Amino acid sequence: MRISEFDYALPAERIAQRPTPERTASRLLHLDAASGQLQDLAFADLPGLVDARDTLVLNDTRVIKARLAGRKASGGRIELFVERITGAREALALIRSSHPPRAGNELVVGDGARVRVLGRVGDLYRVRFSEDLLAVLERCGAVPLPPYIRHAPDAADAERYQTVYAERPGAVAAPTAGLHFDRELLQRLEARGARFANVTLHVGAGTFQPVRTDNIEAHRMHKERYEVPRATMDAVAGRRVLAVGTTTLRALESAALSGATAGETDLFIYPGFRFRAVQRLLTNFHLPRSSLLMLVAAFAGLENIRRAYAHAIARRYRFFSYGDAMLIERAP
Repeated sequence: MRISEFDYALPAERIAQRPTPERTASRLLHLDAASGQLQDLAFADLPGLVDARDTLVLNDTRVIKARLAGRKASGGRIELFVERITGAREALALIRSSHPPRAGNELVVGDGARVRVLGRVGDLYRVRFSEDLLAVLERCGAVPLPPYIRHAPDAADAERYQTVYAERPGAVAAPTAGLHFDRELLQRLEARGARFANVTLHVGAGTFQPVRTDNIEAHRMHKERYEVPRATMDAVAGRRVLAVGTTTLRALESAALSGATAGETDLFIYPGFRFRAVQRLLTNFHLPRSSLLMLVAAFAGLENIRRAYAHAIARRYRFFSYGDAMLIERAP
């Protein structure tokens, strides 16, 4: 398949720059892939589409304040972006500077925390902090908002670019389908008889990288760490599985495909993929030419997604991380 098949024109004003005043105040486009039927709803209507047959699976990753401003020992300014935490004081990071740092160089970030460059791993640097990494990020870091959000991160983003059920630190991007839930809505879903289960997939910065190959089968996904607890495997067995977000779906399908309930996944889902674990997907609207758009096209059918996105643009839905949501029923 060609990358051009996954392109579409999106007016800039449709990219949501701020979240809705309340988490559940966004809109919900319901797509039945078997019939192609589209239904315009409010996100607060979701409990009416869920019942005792459903297990909702949530990604409990927590976004870290991954961006750190700093300087080299020589005084030159740098920005360090923690892409993946690998230990209490170690990480893989992107470093922006006028000249690439070398192994052994020392950087100073935030309020004086020191970071030693250990070496390179592809485009990333192996770095070691002089103190607990998570403490430095929480004290000095900035929320890593996506590149299409134009304002500098503020206190509101620190709260709203995080799900209410986030527990395990490690993501550098939010599992955005989960941003629409508040505690009251989760309770309403539970009252409908739905069960809940968790996975963990720490979303990497590669989630924003476009597919650059003309033939999409040549694309290679970045690796992300995931875990599907045994309790979750039990909770989805024989049930109708509603994955909250593409990251949740990738974790569940990775476990179903490989048999490994924890590890790293670079699973690339595009049309032709055979789904084994998930029947329903709650997701936001995705960027043109992105691997996430290819995933939802695989789940719903490419023509269904083209039609749904054209409908959403015409009806003035809000797109991307702070935007509105879709509930997709997978075609048999």
